[in-house]
Amino acid sequence: MNDFSKKTIGILDLKRFLCYIVYTKCDNLCKNGEGNDTENKYSSILFLPHHHSKIHPSRGRANYAAQFSPFAALAGYEGIVRETARYTECRGELDESEKMRIFRRLKIIIDRIGENDEVIITYFVPDKVKSGGAYATVRGTVKKFDAVKGIVTLTNETEIHADDIFSIDADIIDRFMPDDI
Repeated sequence: MNDFSKKTIGILDLKRFLCYIVYTKCDNLCKNGEGNDTENKYSSILFLPHHHSKIHPSRGRANYAAQFSPFAALAGYEGIVRETARYTECRGELDESEKMRIFRRLKIIIDRIGENDEVIITYFVPDKVKSGGAYATVRGTVKKFDAVKGIVTLTNETEIHADDIFSIDADIIDRFMPDDI
């Protein structure tokens, strides 16, 4: 027998001896009517082995914690974090020459509204909740133009404010403005 096994046996013997002393002390107190009520009540089962059910297997730590998962300490917090993390783009500023180029292209399309020419418009959509927004590209035919409000309406009922337009492309523009860069 090596030193490790001797120490292990010695430790187990010491542990059993201490349990025996405590159990004997509790048992003697119960017999004499001394000690508190808790010791008197439970002295007979104090050192019994822990019960493991054969019918109901024990749950793991994750399953114990899962019973509390529906509880949300901060209601709405996840939504706020998600909204803050949502990416919005800054609105790009066009210089005057680029604005004039878009205006000329838009004028060609407006003059030919009844001819069903397909256009591709990239425009800025402002975010309703926070600053910034996103760029959207739509393909369709221009249905009407409201000069007072400056709104272009497509046949699919998409309304685009003229100031939000970033670029306009169409085959008809290439025919009328071949030198346009």
